[in-house]
Amino acid sequence: MSDFNEIKSEAKSKMEKTLDSLKADFGSLRAGRAHVSLLDGIMVEAYGSMTPIAQVGTISVPDARTLSVSVWDRGLAKAVEKAIMESDLGLNPASDGQLIRIPIPPLSEERRKELTKVAGKYAESNKVAVRNIRREALDEVKKLKKDNLISEDDEKRYENEIQKLTDDSIKKIDELLAQKEKDILQV
Repeated sequence: MSDFNEIKSEAKSKMEKTLDSLKADFGSLRAGRAHVSLLDGIMVEAYGSMTPIAQVGTISVPDARTLSVSVWDRGLAKAVEKAIMESDLGLNPASDGQLIRIPIPPLSEERRKELTKVAGKYAESNKVAVRNIRREALDEVKKLKKDNLISEDDEKRYENEIQKLTDDSIKKIDELLAQKEKDILQV
């Protein structure tokens, strides 16, 4: 890369993608309340191929403890019900023609603690990813200095800016983790 602005914007973009990835990971963790993203990872056998559940029906949240899937093709209702039952979410759907109701059971205290540990692992792996992005960006800055394209003062200033980006991202990860833990532990 030729200049610092490119290095910085690429690092910032990668860090934002890391945060988006963490939000997606957290979305798949069940916090005891119904949420549409809970079913995101479920694939349904439809028309001879595996299809995301959101592409065969409309997912909605009628109340805090229930999800419902309104299947567009009545013939797929059984396949959707089967896919939900076979997922590792521990859900028991009840079919009513084209409408499938999914009661969300309350989480046990033990399961809540397990989920907070999983959330912590997700957060930690994303922090590692952010630090790797920082390292790559700092390597690029050092290369600019080595090629005499920037002064030592610029090198220090750029390193500080990249560190600030990193610190901001780590802080956001910690905030997301604290929020998710609070959601999981809330009875």
